[in-house]
Amino acid sequence: MKIKSQKDFWSGLMFVAVGLGFAWGATNYSFGQSARPGPGYFPFGLGLLMAVLGGMVLFKSLTKDTEDGEPIGAFSWRPLLIIIGSVALFGVLLPRLGMFISLPILVVMSASASDEFKLKEALLNAVILTVGSWAIFIYGLNLTIPLWPTFGAATGG
Repeated sequence: MKIKSQKDFWSGLMFVAVGLGFAWGATNYSFGQSARPGPGYFPFGLGLLMAVLGGMVLFKSLTKDTEDGEPIGAFSWRPLLIIIGSVALFGVLLPRLGMFISLPILVVMSASASDEFKLKEALLNAVILTVGSWAIFIYGLNLTIPLWPTFGAATGG
């Protein structure tokens, strides 16, 4: 069978692999029941959903004709390294600076990887995502995540 869209083929394959990887990794955790799901329930379902969507993209890459085969361009190392670096920095900063400082740093730094970066839009996204994260994780789920800088301790809430 001929690949008719390289971009769709490789992105679909990536989604299938990552989705199956997450679903497989989730099998190490308790699933619980539908009424009281365990820690493996959500990642397993999300992983399977990601794999199914990747399979649909993969199927499309083999069936839908494109003019030039949509070849994959040069690999963009700069954005990849900026995003990986910002996520790693977030992991280091969260226990020390808290969510209200480290999450906006993550959002602005990750947004700077784009060629279409605008500071005003990145700051607006940072505010919205920080408030949303607070509402979901702190208020809604009662998770213990540090909100403000903690000097001398790595945990808090």
